[in-house]
Amino acid sequence: MKNILTTILLSTLILSCSARDEKVNDIPTNKVIPSANQYKYQQMEMVGFIHFTVNTFTDKEWGYGDEDPKIFNPTNLAAEQWVIAAKEGGLKELILTTKHHDGFCLWPSKYTEHSVKNSLYKNGKGDIVKEFVDACRKHRLKVGFYLSPWDRNHKDYGKPEYIVYYRNQLRELLTNYGEINEIWFDGANGGDGYYGGANEERVITKDYYHWDETIKLVKELQPNILIFSDAGPDIHWIGNEQGFAGKTFWSTFSYDSVTIGHADRNYLNTGDPNGKYWVIGQCDVSIRPGWFYHKSQDNQVKSPQELVDIYYKSVGRNAVLLLNLPPDRNGLIHQNDVNSLKDFKSIIDETFKTNLALNAKVTCSNYRLKDNHFSPENITDNDLSSYWATDDGVIKSELTIKLDTLTTFDRILLQEPIKFGQRISKFEVWIKNKKNEWKQIANETTIGYKRLLRVSPVTTTKVKIKIVDANNLPALSNVGLFLASEKETKQD
Repeated sequence: MKNILTTILLSTLILSCSARDEKVNDIPTNKVIPSANQYKYQQMEMVGFIHFTVNTFTDKEWGYGDEDPKIFNPTNLAAEQWVIAAKEGGLKELILTTKHHDGFCLWPSKYTEHSVKNSLYKNGKGDIVKEFVDACRKHRLKVGFYLSPWDRNHKDYGKPEYIVYYRNQLRELLTNYGEINEIWFDGANGGDGYYGGANEERVITKDYYHWDETIKLVKELQPNILIFSDAGPDIHWIGNEQGFAGKTFWSTFSYDSVTIGHADRNYLNTGDPNGKYWVIGQCDVSIRPGWFYHKSQDNQVKSPQELVDIYYKSVGRNAVLLLNLPPDRNGLIHQNDVNSLKDFKSIIDETFKTNLALNAKVTCSNYRLKDNHFSPENITDNDLSSYWATDDGVIKSELTIKLDTLTTFDRILLQEPIKFGQRISKFEVWIKNKKNEWKQIANETTIGYKRLLRVSPVTTTKVKIKIVDANNLPALSNVGLFLASEKETKQD
């Protein structure tokens, strides 16, 4: 009898604990959340672009399509040098322009003669796409491809036959080089070109590419790939080429209302609080004025401080930074570019090396179920998997970080647990000043995966985060306080 009662009590306790655990972990999830692959992608924060083609040898940005393939002859090409420079600069993926608007292909495509197979590079036996992929994999960088939809060389551009050609090339790229993490489509479509000798302007309609079918093909060939375009569906353009996301930026987005090449740039730059899909914003910018290498721009490489400013306005505004590094005619990234990128990374590392709020005590106006799973101190443990959240129905809330000693900082990091969706739409940051009065130092809108704030240096022992509005009960996974490297000079 005693054994039976013991068994019943243990069973009841287990059921009770299971029910409690289920309740404790039951945070309301938004309707729109990132996929697992999107979440991993956003955690990379910074990726790179490699623009390299016949334009590098003609000193142009947009080739006309009539170039002789023999002009393409990098004398010392080393894809591994690109990859090492990118990796030392903090980039986690590289995207190669396998074909730009001029139509020249960096791999020996069997569908065109306008490719590396008819160049002087390795006597026509080279495959730069393969060299690039191999180098990325050797150094554990993710691989991405850009295949320009516009082709100023192809005679059938603007006709249905070209779409067959374009998709055939996608098949080559997405079946012959292993797993590809990202494919990049842009909206530079139609205009004048060589077009097989026609030398004319060709205007295309908005539905020329039948993007839905092309995207379906890409996903069939590479089920885990992420697709970039004005409209996503996984990653979308930010609406400019300066690398800046909007100060208010949502990862939610309605791509079914966006036409590639004809998108509303303001919409792209802010996202949509009522968006039906999760589409990551990507901020593309070149380290030089141009996207391809030009010797005349060797002294116009963005400084480390300029890159830091871009970092705050991209990664620091809930987007991903895509930085272009163009190889020169030797096939190498210029040392000026390499040095600037490396110095940029050292500034970021120095600024965010020491979290002055790490493991600080935190109190709050409300936390969910009074359970440690949702404790306010989860925001200072530097763990993305833990988080603070409020009870159902509680939006307006406050968290107060208590620092052990007087602390000076001028950079603030905030992160939401976006696996539950993006929620916070308005927040404030306050400090206790010398007069023991609360003083507001920031008044902002969205947070998302990561929000970085630059403020004038302040010294305090207490910092308060006020959540003013949200589309669901608010939740925060991390809050950090930092003092910027002395090498930083830019401010918002």
